[in-house]
Amino acid sequence: MSIAICHEGQLAELYLPEYDGGRLLGAIYKGRVANVLPGMQAAFVDIGLEKNSFLYADDVYTPAPLYAGLNQISLPKSAPRDIGSLLKEGQEVLVQILKEPQGDKGARVTMQPALPSRYGVLLPVNTHVAVSRRIDEEDERERLREIVKLVAKGQGAIVRTAAKGIEAEEIIEDFRSLKRLWKRIQGIAAKRKAPALIYHEQDILKKVIRDTIAQDIERIVVESAQAADKVREAMLDVAPELLSKICLRTGADLFAAYGVDEQMEKALRRRLWLKSGGYIVFDQTEALTVVDVNTGKFVGVSDLEQTMLTTNLEAVTEIARQLKLRNTGGIIIIDFINMEEEKHRKTLMDALTEELKKDRTRVTPLGMTNLGLVELTRKKVGRELSYNLEEECRFCRGKGRVLRADIAARKVLSELEYEAANSCAATLQVKATGSVAAALLGPQGRNLSLLEQRLGKHICIVVDESRRLEESVVCSLSE
Repeated sequence: MSIAICHEGQLAELYLPEYDGGRLLGAIYKGRVANVLPGMQAAFVDIGLEKNSFLYADDVYTPAPLYAGLNQISLPKSAPRDIGSLLKEGQEVLVQILKEPQGDKGARVTMQPALPSRYGVLLPVNTHVAVSRRIDEEDERERLREIVKLVAKGQGAIVRTAAKGIEAEEIIEDFRSLKRLWKRIQGIAAKRKAPALIYHEQDILKKVIRDTIAQDIERIVVESAQAADKVREAMLDVAPELLSKICLRTGADLFAAYGVDEQMEKALRRRLWLKSGGYIVFDQTEALTVVDVNTGKFVGVSDLEQTMLTTNLEAVTEIARQLKLRNTGGIIIIDFINMEEEKHRKTLMDALTEELKKDRTRVTPLGMTNLGLVELTRKKVGRELSYNLEEECRFCRGKGRVLRADIAARKVLSELEYEAANSCAATLQVKATGSVAAALLGPQGRNLSLLEQRLGKHICIVVDESRRLEESVVCSLSE
């Protein structure tokens, strides 16, 4: 089931489980320590995936024994976090995926799991109790903190924003269900051999309802009776008070009707135009994402500084939306149009901070540099949209650019000369793309004729569009 969340007609979040190959984030595995790396204060853990997962020493340390039936190490709270004293090769551990595997990197895992529900998150092996920062009233924060302390009883917990104003009994039952779930996980882990999947929240619909749908939701539109039944079932478990907001709209492609397909396609573009005529450019590297803001076609009215501020403020809203929609994580650098006046810079930073507060994923603005670059970090949660919907180009291999045909042809010429000097065959064959073949032939085939005369060989060129520009093949043809 594909799920789109829209805000004021704009696509805000997208869940496409049929394309992402199964979400692993939050899954709990019983694994076996494959390697301990004292130099990195980390370990590799085999959890049964293609690549071993990565476990930092800080994610190993716990103040008490963790899981019944497993070979865990318990250290006093003051013990140093030395990976060599915490883990041994071959040791079985229970871990939860913090970051999904991506590219050449395996998953990052922790031995300090977190189990979420609608009103809170249970931290079974921790003692930390916290309340969402989005709950401002101190009296309410204290009320929720006391409720959770009562039910946690030595375990840690985080109270989510949805718990604000909810009766104590409802919150307590929510956490009790998490404690029962934790006991089931412990029991399953004790019986299975590593590596093995112990727990995975399969129902993406329940997760989306629990994590994203707020009380002020206008309506939940579904396109089939079967889908409506699934939504009702999920609502009964997670948010029964929202059942009346389910709307059935049959005979229509909802993603097309609400512009989801179009906006999804735009979220894969490098350049996005703003309504004013300005535009923003997203460039992603291995280490960070760079966003560039430009005035483009927008020339303003009379004042250059005001034109730049207007474009920057419009870009702020779109950048914040795109970071969430694209699920961009890690280090992000935004190159806004440089403004001279300090008050305008402050206005820009205040607007950006407010927009980023709407993101459920933790985003930390780090301020503006002397060059006018804004630095921020966004927690990596799951895979990025482009990773789920696109694959690496087999020709450019992710670079976005390929060799010019004439440059690739020069390499072929070098190989032809080598083959001609070392082969007794009368004919040499070249397999290349059409553009490289054209560069070798030249106008009316003049280049090829001159080459054959110089090398004293007959040259046969075969066009093969299945290969990359730089992957031409030169060989001798026997009689």
